[in-house]
Amino acid sequence: MSKEITSRQQDYSQWYNDLVIKGSLADHSAVKGCMVIKPHGFALWEKMRDQLDKMFKDTGHVNAYFALFIPKSFLSKEAAHVEGFAKECAVVTHYRLKNDPLGGGVIVDPEAKLEEELIVRPTSETIIWSTYKNWIKSYRDLPLLINQWANVVRWEMRTRLLLRTTEFLWQEGHTAHATAEEAITETLQMLDIYSEFAEKYMALPVIRGVKSANERFAGAVDTYCIEALMQDGKALQAGTSHFLGQNFAKAFDVKFSDKDNKLEYVWASSWGVSTRLIGALVMAHSDDEGLILPPKIAPLQVVIIPIYKGAEKKDLLEVKGRELAAQLKAAGLSVKFDDNDNNRPGWKFAEYEMKGIPVRIAMGLRDLENNTVEIARRDTREKTSVGMDGLVERVVQLMDTIQQNMYDKALAYRDQHITRADTWEDFEKLLDEKGGFIAAHWDGTSETEEAIKEKTKATIRCIPLNNPREDGKCILTGKPSKERVLFARAY
Repeated sequence: MSKEITSRQQDYSQWYNDLVIKGSLADHSAVKGCMVIKPHGFALWEKMRDQLDKMFKDTGHVNAYFALFIPKSFLSKEAAHVEGFAKECAVVTHYRLKNDPLGGGVIVDPEAKLEEELIVRPTSETIIWSTYKNWIKSYRDLPLLINQWANVVRWEMRTRLLLRTTEFLWQEGHTAHATAEEAITETLQMLDIYSEFAEKYMALPVIRGVKSANERFAGAVDTYCIEALMQDGKALQAGTSHFLGQNFAKAFDVKFSDKDNKLEYVWASSWGVSTRLIGALVMAHSDDEGLILPPKIAPLQVVIIPIYKGAEKKDLLEVKGRELAAQLKAAGLSVKFDDNDNNRPGWKFAEYEMKGIPVRIAMGLRDLENNTVEIARRDTREKTSVGMDGLVERVVQLMDTIQQNMYDKALAYRDQHITRADTWEDFEKLLDEKGGFIAAHWDGTSETEEAIKEKTKATIRCIPLNNPREDGKCILTGKPSKERVLFARAY
C-alpha cells in the first residue's frame, strides 16, 4: 500500500479523500464546501461529458444554456418543487458593494437592493419552463428536446469532494411533449442512456428502478434512477430521470394547440448526472495504491517511460519510445511518452499508478537490445515482458480486457452484496455486518419508510424495474406486501 494513502479497511472515508487529493482529481476551494477540479479530474469529466453529449445528440437532443439566476417568485409557482429545494438555496439580495465610510472595508450597498431577490440555480426547471412558455405554441413545436451543461449551487452543510459540494457541474435535460406516453418514453430512454454509459464506459454495474414517493424529485410524478454499489457496501445514486407530468406546464401556463386546434398543457421530463460520477468511479474501482480508471474514459490510456542511466543510448530509447507512441496514437489510443529528466522512473511509476493510468509501458536499454518492453496493467498490477512485434494490437486488445475485467469485478462484488432479509433482526444485522443492497418487503407507506430510515439510516434506493411480484410481510410492520424493494445506506 502507498504510504500516502490510508487503507480502505482502516478508514474508508479518509481513503477516498486521499485518492481524490493525491490522484490530482480535485482540491478544496477557499470557499467552504466548494471544490477546485484539477486538470486530471477535469480531463476525466470532459471524457464523460463528451461521450454523454454524443449519446444525447444521437437521440435527437440539442444543447442550450439558460440563466444562472432564477427570480424567487418562480420557485413558489410549483409547491413541491420549492419545498424540496428551499433549504438549499443561495439567495442574491443586492447587486453592488461600496467602501465602508467607517473604515470597515467593503460592505453591501444598502441602496443597491434588488427589487426581487434571485436564487442561484439549484436546478433549472422553473427558469426553463418560463422560457418554454414563449417557445411552445403549437404541436408543431413539439417535442422540444433540450439539454444544458452547467453549474448549480445547493447549499450543503456536510460536503465531500466530488460527491456532495455546494457548487458542482452537471447536465440537465428538459423536454416537452404532446402526450404523457411520449414524455414517459423519453424518461425511460434517458434512463437507458445513463445505464449504458455507466456500464459500458464507467465499467460500473447499475440497478435501474423507480424511486419511492419519499425519495422522488421535488415536483416529479415519477423519478427513475440508476443505483450503484461502492466498495464499502454503500449505495450511490448515479443518475436520475424524471417524469414531470404536467406539473411545471401548469405552473407556468405552457400550452399548445393540438391538431384539432384544442389547447392542452404539455407533458415534461427532466434528467441529469453530475460530477459525482467521478466520485462513484473512485469508490467503485480504486485500491490502496491509487486510482483505477476504465480505459474507455481514462484521459490518458497509456504512458511510456524510458529507463536509462546517464546519457548512454538515451537518444535511441527516445526514438523508439516516440515511434511507439505515434503508432499507439494512430491506433486511437491516448498516449504520453514521458521523457522528463526531472523525475526518476520509480517516481513516475508511482505517480501514474496513483492517477490510475490503465497501461504503463517501460523500456530500458536491455529491452531495446531484446526488442521487448514491459507492460504493467493498473487494474491487476500484473507486469509482463512482451516482444515489440504486434505490440500495438496487443495493447489495443488489452484495453478491452481491462475494461471488461473492471466491470466483471464490480459486478461480482455488487451481486454478492444483494441479500434478502425476511425479518427485522436479519435486516439490521445485514446492514451492520455486510451492507450492500437488501431486498426486503415494505408495506408501501411513507410512514414506514421514514421509520426504517430513522432507525437504521437505510433508505429505499429503488423499486427495480420489472420487479417480480411476491407475497410477503413488511419487515417492520408485518403488513402485507406484494414485492421486495432494495434498501441500503447511501451517499
